[in-house]
Amino acid sequence: MRTGMMALALGLLALRFLPVLPPVWLWLLLPVAGLMLLPFKTYPLAFFLFGLSWACANAQWVLDDRLRVSLDGETRWVEGRVVGLPQNNDGVVRFELAGARSRQAKVPQLMRLAWYDGPPVNSGERWRLAVKLKRPAGLLNPHAFDYDAWLLAQRIGATGTIKDGQRLTEARWAWRDGIRQRLQAVDAQGRTGALAALVLGDGAGLSREDWQVLQDTGTVHLLVISGQHIGLLAGLVYLLIAGAARYGLWPNRLPWLPWACGLAFTAALGYGLLAGFEVPVRRACVMIGLMLLWRLRFRHLGAWWPLLLALDGVLLLDPLASLQPGFWLSFAAVAVLIFTFGGRLGPWRWWQTWTRAQWLIAIGLCPLLLVLGLPISISGPAANLLAVPWISLVVLPPALLGTLLLPVPYVGEGLLWLAGGLIDWLFKGLALMAGELPAWVPVAVPWWIWALGALGALLLLLPRGVPLRPLGWPLLLLLVFPPRESMPPGIAEVWQLDVGQGLAILVRTRHHTLLYDTGPRFGDFDLGARVVLPSLRKLGVEELDLMLISHADADHAGGALAVAAGLAVKRVRSGDPLALPLELQAEACESGEQWAWDDVRFELWQWSSATDSNQKSCVLQIEANGERLLLTGDIDSAAERALLDSPLAVPTDWLQAPHHGSRSSSSMALLNQLQPKAVLISRGQGNAFGHPHPTVIARYQKRGMAIYDSAEQGAIRLQLGRFNPPSTMRLERRFWRSVQ
Repeated sequence: MRTGMMALALGLLALRFLPVLPPVWLWLLLPVAGLMLLPFKTYPLAFFLFGLSWACANAQWVLDDRLRVSLDGETRWVEGRVVGLPQNNDGVVRFELAGARSRQAKVPQLMRLAWYDGPPVNSGERWRLAVKLKRPAGLLNPHAFDYDAWLLAQRIGATGTIKDGQRLTEARWAWRDGIRQRLQAVDAQGRTGALAALVLGDGAGLSREDWQVLQDTGTVHLLVISGQHIGLLAGLVYLLIAGAARYGLWPNRLPWLPWACGLAFTAALGYGLLAGFEVPVRRACVMIGLMLLWRLRFRHLGAWWPLLLALDGVLLLDPLASLQPGFWLSFAAVAVLIFTFGGRLGPWRWWQTWTRAQWLIAIGLCPLLLVLGLPISISGPAANLLAVPWISLVVLPPALLGTLLLPVPYVGEGLLWLAGGLIDWLFKGLALMAGELPAWVPVAVPWWIWALGALGALLLLLPRGVPLRPLGWPLLLLLVFPPRESMPPGIAEVWQLDVGQGLAILVRTRHHTLLYDTGPRFGDFDLGARVVLPSLRKLGVEELDLMLISHADADHAGGALAVAAGLAVKRVRSGDPLALPLELQAEACESGEQWAWDDVRFELWQWSSATDSNQKSCVLQIEANGERLLLTGDIDSAAERALLDSPLAVPTDWLQAPHHGSRSSSSMALLNQLQPKAVLISRGQGNAFGHPHPTVIARYQKRGMAIYDSAEQGAIRLQLGRFNPPSTMRLERRFWRSVQ
């Protein structure tokens, strides 16, 4: 039976690795084939087919509910009910609309919407909204968070921006929103956002600094993943009853074990309702229920049985859970503990058990964190040694009890005040750790190096005395110090990152690195910190020889401070240095300046008669083995005419579309003179400026130029000097990504 359950799990997990979904007729045929195999004692293969068929069916149902391509970018009136907890940050209200319907077209059942300068929106209300609809899509960058997969796992069929709306009915059964409002009104010593995260699973109130501290110390799971909270509460209730029974404080007429398991599961369900009982919460409740059932009746079957049963149960209820990193991390952490503690020969003292558990989890999860593209906390084991008991034993009880007793004058508020102060102490301690040991963003490594590192982690998890165990350390260190693939002289690797409506281009030669523009920043939304800096680190960039900021507009220079704060930058140049922050110490772009790095030539140009920031853009020409790339910033047609009289007006293989393909740029005179074979466009999907303009696209097509658009193809990688077509992120096929 255990083999069949394992085969079922493998079939359900196989969905995560499919480049495309099989046709409907095929996954409908899979269970039939499985039934035919059962009489021949090949039930593992049959269970695998059952799992794969069920997973494919669920994925297809969700994909079928996505917004139709014909409605992408259209504005439609839709009606629906607000679900979850709306977020209001920097004047933008974000929420999910369920049961959506439109009179004129079929729309997805669940949408994620944003309303700029919108009115207050509460959970449970029904609204009629004019929404500019967009198909689910996110930025696609190397080894970065996959927003497309997250949207699919949440079953969100469309995103959109609200233009107008009216409330149809007031909120009904919106008690969670009411609790959040009560929490926000309480004096929690400045930690109401952390309290809302801990009690309701709502992390919207945490500041960017709080998020960074939690990430650096590996404690994100303690405050913003509701499943972790539920497990802590259930474990606390179980341990209290077990402790009372051990010391004679539990009534003898009541068997303590059934009561401990029953009350622990009741506490988990209650906390799950408080946290919204959404998919991650339901998954946690299933896992806890099965673990408690095993403890009550089936402990003799061994510790792996409940984990396997929980894995199958979670995936059967939610096959798309495998698309989320939290799913893999939670099950992997439990598997590491079972594997290591199950193999010990003698008992450990409680403090040895607790300390070793943290280090073993850190070692066991290291390869998984790397393959998921997540940062690895160096201080995580030490931070969790203190943070886990502090949250579960000290903070969580007064936080939950204070929430329940809010109707009682002074009592509930006093307990929440105490919980807020305790959380504040925790954050201060974690901030000290984060300041000394920030999270490490590992460099992406080839699969064979990752496999050796994973083997090293497995060896280190084995008991002492096992042969070859000492080899675990050098194998694991391959993930930290992987052999670097050196680039030959005369070749430049170029990455146009997907930063939405902005520009960021990385250029690397054998020994040097240049960043042309740094991505946009609008308010607190800094793509330099969220996309550019993490991408540079994962690509192995440790320092920048030159940060060249074409001009000072926010969509090109907005991320500069974040990049400069996260990496060593030897020199900063710009076409408009006086308009940049003084901290950058930017120097002026000098026309005619030339240099060579590893047999790759660079030359700068700027229009001396420029009158605005766009015209001041510092233009960069790169030549490798005779193949040329021209980076133009936001120059317009007037600056283009001046460029035609410069030494850079020579046949060019690759052109970065001036001003994102604006109508005022990419003149026919420029295209006729440069004769580019291909163009790189960096812009946001459905941007408000209409970039690239249809007339500009028509010019490119008229000349037979290949068009590479970040909004349609994600990040683009070009090896300049090899005269080969580039690779794009959307060519890495995933069934949840639409290929443009």
